[in-house]
Amino acid sequence: MTTAAEDKLVRIDADGAIERFLDLTAIPGRSGEEAGVADAIVKMLIDAGAESDWIVRDDAHQRTRIQGNCGNLIVSLPGNASLPRTLLSAHMDTVPICVGAKPVMKEDSELGRVVVAEGDTGLGGDDRSGCAVILTAVLERLRYLKEHPDADLPPAVVCFLIQEEVGLEGARHLDPAKIGEVDQALNFDGGTLDKIRHGAIGGERMQATVHGFASHAGVAPEKGVSAIAIAAKAIAALHDAGLHGLIERDGKRGTSNVGVFHGGEATNVVTPEVKLKIEARSHDAAFRSWIVSEIKNALEKAAAEVTDVSGRCGRIEFSSHVDYEAFALDLEHPSVAGARQWISLLGRDPVCEVANGGLDANWLYIHGIEAVTLGCGQAAIHTADEHLLVDEYLDACRLAASILMAK
Repeated sequence: MTTAAEDKLVRIDADGAIERFLDLTAIPGRSGEEAGVADAIVKMLIDAGAESDWIVRDDAHQRTRIQGNCGNLIVSLPGNASLPRTLLSAHMDTVPICVGAKPVMKEDSELGRVVVAEGDTGLGGDDRSGCAVILTAVLERLRYLKEHPDADLPPAVVCFLIQEEVGLEGARHLDPAKIGEVDQALNFDGGTLDKIRHGAIGGERMQATVHGFASHAGVAPEKGVSAIAIAAKAIAALHDAGLHGLIERDGKRGTSNVGVFHGGEATNVVTPEVKLKIEARSHDAAFRSWIVSEIKNALEKAAAEVTDVSGRCGRIEFSSHVDYEAFALDLEHPSVAGARQWISLLGRDPVCEVANGGLDANWLYIHGIEAVTLGCGQAAIHTADEHLLVDEYLDACRLAASILMAK
């Protein structure tokens, strides 16, 4: 007698799934350079029997902030239209430290089977593991259909996104018309499979150029206006006011950070220009906007207060753009409920949480695609210590394959 879980969960080719991850991870594909990864995915799909007209690439890379060599890759899987239609998504790009990764599997005494990168690079499991999970699920579905051509399977669409690591650019510029209507959506990204991120914080990035006036720092420093002094004064004021780092006001919570401070070329010159890159985050959009306005005000106030002997003061050029808006799905939403059910069938205890980092799901939500985000075994991402927990990854493969073959 089989259990309910055994009836619903499908078996996968574990060795093939691992090999697939190793193959994808070895392909260089930093943000904006994902074409090689997309080509490899398409080849695997076509070789497995996918129809070429199921596969489209959009032109998102023509609208992203950095130049890209390919758009998002979208694969529509036909099925019984009376059954729920599911979206599975993951991003193809990795951070620069992962370029040139040589993945190998080994046994760890504490963690069990893991995949690591030989040498000093990162692994790139964020998010090639998500891509490999989805690709494995689709290939298992295609294999099943070859053996059971009359099988009644649900329709689905899978999406391999570009440029997630540089501001969710692929998801931002995704053409939702190429996705179509979906009943539930699961986005695979970093972390463990147990955590269902049903919402995420909103983030805004700012660029500020602080203009002062140059003068000789030894002969006539009083005739200059130091852009460094202006920027430092503003940052110190923000820090003292509790507006840099964790920010809490009237029950609202957010963060801000000056992450890049660049300027100056010589110690004997009063620095005339400094460039700053700044971010602000909050789950409350209005509160995040207030933080941004306080940062701008602090910079403008400092610019007015730092003067030379003639009373000249500095000035600020300031701009900002929203990287992603906050969202949170109801715990009874089909995407959340479905993820909880499948994770429970794997013998795991799902935990729902709202993420404090941006996810492709932020932009999917704006496009009308309400997705939860699940991990698939990535750990220590964006570092040379990154590794993939193989058993966690294989459970994610099994979950995704079971969804694509659910009846």
